[in-house]
Amino acid sequence: MKQLIKLPLAILLFFAIISAQQKGTKLMSKELLEVATLGGGCFWCVEAVFERVEGVVDVVSGYAGGHKKNPTYNDVTSGNTGHAEVCQISFNPTEISFKGILEIFWLAHDPTTLNRQGNDSGTQYRSAIYFHDKKQQDIAEASIKEVTKNFEDPLTTELKSLDKFYIAEVYHQDYFENNPNVPYCTFVIAPKLNKLKKKGTIWNE
Repeated sequence: MKQLIKLPLAILLFFAIISAQQKGTKLMSKELLEVATLGGGCFWCVEAVFERVEGVVDVVSGYAGGHKKNPTYNDVTSGNTGHAEVCQISFNPTEISFKGILEIFWLAHDPTTLNRQGNDSGTQYRSAIYFHDKKQQDIAEASIKEVTKNFEDPLTTELKSLDKFYIAEVYHQDYFENNPNVPYCTFVIAPKLNKLKKKGTIWNE
């Protein structure tokens, strides 16, 4: 009888160990991820692009580079807080490097138009790279120097250390996925994605 009681306990212990090991693996995976914070116009566009990049695990829309604490979307779009619309891109460096992230960044927007992307105009739509450490700073500086020759006009991309990232309101997250038929998504984001898919820059659904 004791052996029969011990058997289920042993089975439960076995699965508990397996579960703990799996959680530990997931935790380690998160620790291995790197994060890039980039502004390339409307964050809906940036988010939609990088959600389709191999090696990218998560993309979160938000605000950075300003002076007001806990800004709202209305605050940022007023142009009075100094924030840019940005995305924090979590990626697996074994699949794509920070340099690779920046290569897609240059293709996904026009870094030569000051405070503007297409019809979106204002300081919140500026091109920006907010580096997280010295390594990212060095890579970004080298990337800017390298890519400058690909554009006829000077780059306007802001390069500075990330001070604070504020997550945007819930309705901004996964905006293109949740609102594919909204005119902005249909006429601005969809054509951008199709162009990048044809180039092989992002994966095709």
